Amino acid sequence: MLKAEKTMKISIIQSDIIWASPEENRQHLEEKLSSSPLADLYVFPEMFSTGFCTEPHKIAEEATEAGSLEWMQETARKRQCALAGSVATHADGKYYNRFYFVYPDGHYCFYDKKHLFTYGGEHHTFTPGTERVIVEYQGVRILLQVCYDLRFPVWARNRKDYDLILYVASWPESRIEAWTTLLHARAIENQCYVAGVNRVGTDPSCQYCGGSVLIDPYGKDLAACRNNQEDVVSALIDLEELNRFREKFPVLNDADPFQIAP
Repeated sequence: MLKAEKTMKISIIQSDIIWASPEENRQHLEEKLSSSPLADLYVFPEMFSTGFCTEPHKIAEEATEAGSLEWMQETARKRQCALAGSVATHADGKYYNRFYFVYPDGHYCFYDKKHLFTYGGEHHTFTPGTERVIVEYQGVRILLQVCYDLRFPVWARNRKDYDLILYVASWPESRIEAWTTLLHARAIENQCYVAGVNRVGTDPSCQYCGGSVLIDPYGKDLAACRNNQEDVVSALIDLEELNRFREKFPVLNDADPFQIAP
């Protein structure tokens, strides 16, 4: 088991998103960060720079050009924190819903959303990811997931290889009960912390009410954003407490073995 020398403070930013306007959205988040308490990690919603769109040729950012990734790198360096959030990205002739995790020194890792939202047509234009991605930051092992991934527990099943799941989303108000229930289920069944970050406001297709929350391994809320408004909340990830719980009640030892087919 990993031993934590200290806790890690995570802040989730539940924001409205201006449709298809990366520069304005980055500026808006810059203002949110400036007025938020200091934290080790800040997490933004899905497609935070444009809003969720299934026509990426209109809004996707080139992975090799200046844009939201570069802004995340500059901001992380300036504030000496980590930033996480997904961006509609164009790379190698394909479009991806790409979840970036940017470290304080500017280097980054990314996860491409595996489960594309076929109900909304995302699979027609985006390419699904194929790799399950876990990053490590300040001793915390973090699984990266995007929105619709939440409905597929096998993809997120804890193999004793992570401590925290980040879910970034544009999850409509009409299905918010599923969002809330499944986030808590993922925390309980995987004996881990969960951060679910959703947006508020409207886009051409949906209304969003938020429901962003930080959940502990017992399934209890550590902090929750107010519904239907922009908000920022924070909580501490305590690996020593997590490890004590896992040692006392070793649920993961009894998990069914499985292998995900390619």
